[in-house]
Amino acid sequence: MNKDTRRDKAQDWAQQVFGQACTIASLAGDASFRRYFRIKCNDVNYVLMDAPPEKEDVQPFLRVLGWMAQAGLRTPALVAQEHEEGFLLLEDFGDVTWAAHLRQGGDIAPLMRDALRQLHLLQAAVPEALPVFDVPRMQRECDLYLDWYLPQVAAYTPSQAERDAFHAALLAILTELAALPRVPVHLDYHSRNLMLPQLDGLGGLPLGVIDFQDAVAGPVTYDLASLLYDCYQDYPEEMRREVSESFFASLPLALSAPFVDVDDWHRLLRLTAMQRHIKAIGIFARLAFRDGKRQFLDEIPLTRRHLRDEMQALGIHGEAWALLLREPAL
Repeated sequence: MNKDTRRDKAQDWAQQVFGQACTIASLAGDASFRRYFRIKCNDVNYVLMDAPPEKEDVQPFLRVLGWMAQAGLRTPALVAQEHEEGFLLLEDFGDVTWAAHLRQGGDIAPLMRDALRQLHLLQAAVPEALPVFDVPRMQRECDLYLDWYLPQVAAYTPSQAERDAFHAALLAILTELAALPRVPVHLDYHSRNLMLPQLDGLGGLPLGVIDFQDAVAGPVTYDLASLLYDCYQDYPEEMRREVSESFFASLPLALSAPFVDVDDWHRLLRLTAMQRHIKAIGIFARLAFRDGKRQFLDEIPLTRRHLRDEMQALGIHGEAWALLLREPAL
C-alpha cells in the first residue's frame, strides 16, 4: 500500500497545534484538488483542509472566509493555518448537508428561509475586489461542455462550424446575463455546500456555508439559480417560482429596478440556470475523465434533464442548439 505522506504530515501538524495526539479520518472531497480530513482531538472534531500548494492556493479561501463572516454568513471558524504546506484547520459542521437532510425526509422550508436570508446578506456585502464573472469567463465555462461532455460522454466531436454556431448563439444569452446587476456571488450555493451544524441545540440552523473560495462578482440571479435549479435536486417548478417571486420582492430597488417585472426576473433566473447547467455537465465529464472521479457521471442525467426543461421553458431551439441535445453514448 502506498504511504500517504501528506495525510501523515497533516496529522503531525494538527498534533503540534493542539499539543497532544489526534486521530485523523478522510472526508468526502469536492470538485478540486483539495482533500478534507476530520481531526479529533480531546473529543472535539475539526476539519483539516489539505490544499497542495502546487495545485491549490489557500489565500482565496481565507480572503473570502473573512469577508463572508464579517457580512454575517455562517462560515466555519478558522482554528489554525499553515500556508506553506497548504493546511487549514476549521470548525467542523458535521456530516448533514442540505441534500442529506432531504434524503432523510427533512423539511425544506426552514432551510430555504435561512438560505435566502444568508443570500441577501451576501449580496449586500462589500467585499474586497473579486474576479468578475464576465462574458469571456462564461464562454470558457460553456466550452467545457464542448471539450469534455461531447467527446468523452456523447462520443461526438463537434466540427469547427458547429462550435462557431454554438458560440454565436450563446453570445446573446451571456451578454444579457453579464449586463445584470452585479453582486458578490458564492458560485456554488447549493444543497451539497449548505450544512446543518448539530451544535448548541439549534437544530442545524443557521446553515453552515462551505466551498466558497471561488466567489466572484456576478449576476444577481446566479446564486438563487444555483439553489433552486440545483444540479443535485429536482424541486417542483411551482415551488421554485414561489421562492423566486418572494426573493425578487425582497431585493433592494437598486437590484430589482433593471428588471421589467417579476416575469422578466424569473426568465433571467432560468437563463442563468441554463448557463450553469451547460458548465456543470462539462465539469462532471472533466472530473470523470481527467481526474478519475467517475462518480460524477451519475450527476449528468438529472443535470441534462434540467437543461432540456430550461430550453423548453425559454423557447430555445434550432440547429445552433442541437449540440445540447446530444445523448450520452456510455
